[in-house]
Amino acid sequence: MARHSSTARAYLLIMEAHHHPITRLVVLASGNGSNLQAVIDACADGQLSEHADVVAVVSDRVDAFALRRAAGAGVPSVHVGRQPDEARADYDARLADIVAGFDPGLIILAGWMRILTTSFLGWFPNRVINLHPARPGELPGTHAIERAWQEALAGERTGTGVMVHLVPDEGVDTGPVLATDEVPILPDDTLEALEVRIHAVEHRLLVDTIRSICTERKEITA
Repeated sequence: MARHSSTARAYLLIMEAHHHPITRLVVLASGNGSNLQAVIDACADGQLSEHADVVAVVSDRVDAFALRRAAGAGVPSVHVGRQPDEARADYDARLADIVAGFDPGLIILAGWMRILTTSFLGWFPNRVINLHPARPGELPGTHAIERAWQEALAGERTGTGVMVHLVPDEGVDTGPVLATDEVPILPDDTLEALEVRIHAVEHRLLVDTIRSICTERKEITA
């Protein structure tokens, strides 16, 4: 069963109230976008429709399938590529300017493969969350599922997990945890089988966390 952090809930209670009755979601994604699709579907099928709406999808990669998913759902999408010799802070400032134009209540990093600097995060305090396929404090950074599976093969672990956390700074998967859930690694698991189970948990946990955040915001502003 997913666990939602009481510490994170207290953190959320000081979040800036947003003036829209429906929370405007901007999703940043670099790749396939299956978690983006889960959020789009949840907004369409009633799970999130009373609480949130995806108003834009932004990718740093022009060939990201996430952009095609956005187009298929009628969601505005933007490719923001890095310019030659552009510094990280300059890219992030340009990215922040574009994202701010969509007036987001919540920014979701769903497979976003760039570490954001304060040049971006400073524009959106307490409004950026990240999904990571590992338990809190474990396997930060890329290829977390593959690394967990390899450790299981070596007899070093029997399970992994998924978490959603706030992104207050440039730490890699270290922000205050909003929600987490366990995923066992079975003795006969292939990497592909483990990926399928983890992705299913990711989709559910992300949607549940967005709903919790939006509900708490409504309670604050009621």
